[in-house]
Amino acid sequence: METKKQKRRSKGASAGLIILACLIIAEVFFWGYCGHPSHFDESGMPLPGDTFGLLYQGGFVIPLVITLLLTVLTLSVERLFAMNRASGKQKNEKFVIAVKEKIAEGDIAGATELCDNQKGSIANIIREALVRYEDVEHIPNITNSDKAALIQKEVDEATTLELPYLEKNLNIIAAISSLGTLFGLLGTVLGMIRAFGAMGQEGAPDSTALAVGISEALLNTALGIATGATAIICYTYFSGRIQKMLNSVDEIGFAVGQSFIKLHGGLAK
Repeated sequence: METKKQKRRSKGASAGLIILACLIIAEVFFWGYCGHPSHFDESGMPLPGDTFGLLYQGGFVIPLVITLLLTVLTLSVERLFAMNRASGKQKNEKFVIAVKEKIAEGDIAGATELCDNQKGSIANIIREALVRYEDVEHIPNITNSDKAALIQKEVDEATTLELPYLEKNLNIIAAISSLGTLFGLLGTVLGMIRAFGAMGQEGAPDSTALAVGISEALLNTALGIATGATAIICYTYFSGRIQKMLNSVDEIGFAVGQSFIKLHGGLAK
């Protein structure tokens, strides 16, 4: 039953559905709300101080960038809950110290009980190592150093199974860190094309078209940079948390192996 529960949990949230939902929300918000006539005067220009009307001037690229921004924020919230579940009930630092103390005392049952109470990815990995600890004690004709290596191998395999759950959707956030800036750049180029087109007309330049073109360019630049920066910050934060968790696993895994050698000696059993 425990294995089935872990498999269900590892599916996580579907990035495709999240992106689709964010796209629908962004399109409705942009065309339905920002483009509403109440945000513009009779000449079609945004009312003074109206942010939504000004945003509408950014052109059709704006809802795409908003989609990316909403996707980053939604996936970040989803990852935050996932990381909190993976960390378990107690802070990782306290849990690591408590488990290492139990292992140093040779109290494998006590360490296993701590893992059962802690829950989360780190506890799952260490629990597998502790189960393997008890199994290898009965393997004949190999040295205890080799048995410690088997325990470490179990830690590596358990980590490999937990890692996809921890890293799920982070590749999407990493991709958006570049895509947000690129889409913003695309909107900037389109806005500058419009602005230079207004300046290139015969006679006096169309001041309205020139202003709209420049506004479009600047809005896309600002929103694209904001989206890319948000994605980078979120990706760096979650990658750091994952690495910290893996460091804790390595620390305890090494302690388990060393404890086995210390308590049993280095000779064959």
